[in-house]
Amino acid sequence: MIDKNMNRHILRPLPVFIAACCALSPVHAQTTGDIVELPLVSGWYDGKVVRYVTTDVSDKKAAAEMGANYVPRLANALSQQRQPGQPSAVERIYSFVNFRQGGVLPSLPSPIGAANANLNYSPLWQVHKVSWIAGKQPRILKSEEEILAAEEAGQVSIEKTTLVVNCPVVFSEADGPLPHVKIHLANQDPEP
Repeated sequence: MIDKNMNRHILRPLPVFIAACCALSPVHAQTTGDIVELPLVSGWYDGKVVRYVTTDVSDKKAAAEMGANYVPRLANALSQQRQPGQPSAVERIYSFVNFRQGGVLPSLPSPIGAANANLNYSPLWQVHKVSWIAGKQPRILKSEEEILAAEEAGQVSIEKTTLVVNCPVVFSEADGPLPHVKIHLANQDPEP
């Protein structure tokens, strides 16, 4: 006959043992082998080409224009109360309104993938509209520094909007594609 107290002593560490085993085993996403195709958007980071996908947008009209999900709750990321020095969940993206060029990102994952060590990167971006001032010669700006220098020189204006987009970077010129991502470019021109 088994003593009830002995049973409790034997079984008491069982939940801890199971939790430890679960913590040690890697988490695996269930993959089906199915493939999804999403349009790539080309842009710039620090003078180099990046590519990202747009999946969600906080504004209904912009979501329709971008072929993305309308997610009004994304705008809540802008109103989160933060302590001084605490980073925001939202990063900037510079989008040009009166000149055709790819958007400019101030950060990206480095390297792309699970080893990312760039704590400033976020796929949630607050759109900053960049407009060339009338009479100024537009040119492609490939970094945040170039945009801010052009603003300081009176060549462009920057308008901070309340538009938030979810656009994860899936390719950078420095690191190549996100692991397990295959990219097929319709236009082989490397510049956006």
